Amino acid sequence: MLKRLLLLIFIAVAFKGYAQEQPDYNVENIPSALKSRANAVVRNMETTVDMRAPENVILNVKKAITVLNKNGDQVAALALFYNKATSIKGVKGIIMDSFGKPAGKFSLSNFLDESAVSDFSLFEDARIKRYNPNVLTYPYTISYEYEIRFKQNLIIPDWYATPYSDVSVEKTSYTFISKPDDKIRIKEYNYKGNAEVVKSDKVISRTWKVTNLSAIKREPYAPDPDNYLTYVKIAPEQFTYYGHKGSYSNWQELGKWVYDDLVKTRQTLSPDIIQEMNNLVKGLDSDKEKAKKIYEYVQKKTRYISVQIGIGGFQPFEATEVHRVSYGDCKALVNYTQSLLKAVGINSLYCVVYGDSYKKSMDADFASMDQGNHIILCVPLKSDTTWLECTSQDSPFGYLGSFTDDRVVLACTEEGGKLLKTPALTTAASLLKRKAELNLDKDGNVNGKLHTDFSGSQYDNYRRIISKPSSEQLKLLKEEYDIDNIDFNNLKLAQRKDSNPVTSESLDLTIQRYAPRTNDRIYMVLNAFNKTNSIPEVRNRTLPVYVNRGFTDEDEIIYNLPEGYSIEAKPNDREIKSPFGSYAVKVTMEGKKLIYNRKFVLNNGTYPADKYESFMRFFSDVSSSDNSKVIFKTN
Repeated sequence: MLKRLLLLIFIAVAFKGYAQEQPDYNVENIPSALKSRANAVVRNMETTVDMRAPENVILNVKKAITVLNKNGDQVAALALFYNKATSIKGVKGIIMDSFGKPAGKFSLSNFLDESAVSDFSLFEDARIKRYNPNVLTYPYTISYEYEIRFKQNLIIPDWYATPYSDVSVEKTSYTFISKPDDKIRIKEYNYKGNAEVVKSDKVISRTWKVTNLSAIKREPYAPDPDNYLTYVKIAPEQFTYYGHKGSYSNWQELGKWVYDDLVKTRQTLSPDIIQEMNNLVKGLDSDKEKAKKIYEYVQKKTRYISVQIGIGGFQPFEATEVHRVSYGDCKALVNYTQSLLKAVGINSLYCVVYGDSYKKSMDADFASMDQGNHIILCVPLKSDTTWLECTSQDSPFGYLGSFTDDRVVLACTEEGGKLLKTPALTTAASLLKRKAELNLDKDGNVNGKLHTDFSGSQYDNYRRIISKPSSEQLKLLKEEYDIDNIDFNNLKLAQRKDSNPVTSESLDLTIQRYAPRTNDRIYMVLNAFNKTNSIPEVRNRTLPVYVNRGFTDEDEIIYNLPEGYSIEAKPNDREIKSPFGSYAVKVTMEGKKLIYNRKFVLNNGTYPADKYESFMRFFSDVSSSDNSKVIFKTN
């Protein structure tokens, strides 16, 4: 009897100890403030990076996240990349129900293993292990732990308290471990407080902690999340990467390492190629004419293919190899073009940029290798500075486009790195200029001709259309105009590829039943082609208002009216001016011609959160005016 009693006591104590080791992930324990606006909640996350061995950096992650609804499933999914320099050492996890009770478990054997090669990549050694929990009942919690080892310390993974604005955090921490004599640079973004530092003779650890971080409501026209999310970047001064060793503490030193170790040795050309280039530019007077000739030569000879190999994907193919095979990625094509220019005595700069339609610049105060994803070429000439997009076979000479304009980039030179600014496609230069002359018949149908010029950032508006066969162009054009019963004929698309490139569109069109009739009155929206939509109302806005790109639209439509039509009512002329832009519309009659003129300007910029109501009202007023109608009366 005593033995049974002692056994029961032992079991109870053991169970209690086990229960204390297992966190309680019951959904009811999540504070209500953390559930607000959240699709998921990080219950606890511990991230540790151990850099004591530069050629064996260990990343260990322990994470538990509660998914509140279907929109949070993407946060529960786990994708782990690996290659020759990155290995996954183990994964284990548990799926729990809403009460925090285990409902299943998984390991690395449950992951889908697939190539991480993109569709446009020829060579890429990266693979990915992917796990998506198949849970249909919400809420649920997933808890997992994994370890990844990197054979380099040039790039230390950034730590985000949460990379998602719609995910709140109960508790998360990041610990970075290094040797006491390791020199490292750290930058904290939107972090309140100071890291906890623990030192000993053999190791120093720094720990950042965040608790009770609420989800951020998604808001239209919000800035780059890096402006408000909490994260930490770390860069060691001494690094090892794919057998290469180096050091840097600023952009000047990093740019010099890139040039010396990755680029300079890849620019050798054979005497035959050098002679070919000099023959190509023979008789041209200026360096700009020569550079243009060589750029167009590269466009005709080569094509872009992603090649993510060679010192972790950072080193370009040799120039002679690109010349032989006639393809390359952005690094290879820029390096090749730079080498050809050098052969005729023209200096140029190999530039690292973050390419995206959303503008993002290098952090001037913190140099690191992971801030760029693309390479472009800068040609500083006597008269001006010309920028080249070497991956495009049809971009005009000197035109970067919205993928890389108006941002700070790193130029890598023999003297060292330099931060430069790419030219901006301004609001005024990013112009859509349209003119149409349409005939309105007595049945409410319209037909006529339309011509539009697109320049600046709008030059590429028809990129997806212009290279297609004519039949496909007409189908895609209907998506662009999105007007019921519209049809096109005699479509002509052309591009003027000079220093201020323009895409031109000319066509004939018909719109059946565009102006509906009620008894003896006809109702017609004057702005047929370019209406502005209103934007959502947002109460208690928290984020600044950010307009990534400004533009200017100018439209003129001339309507030839049939006999017997008189205007009973027409929209008033209107002019709106605000810090966000301007809008003007004017309606005039000249005999039987009704002329509609519209100009809309949206300025790029950042505005305080409390200006959103005014911003919304500006769009609402423009949208209302764009949809206004003229009323005709028939005799």
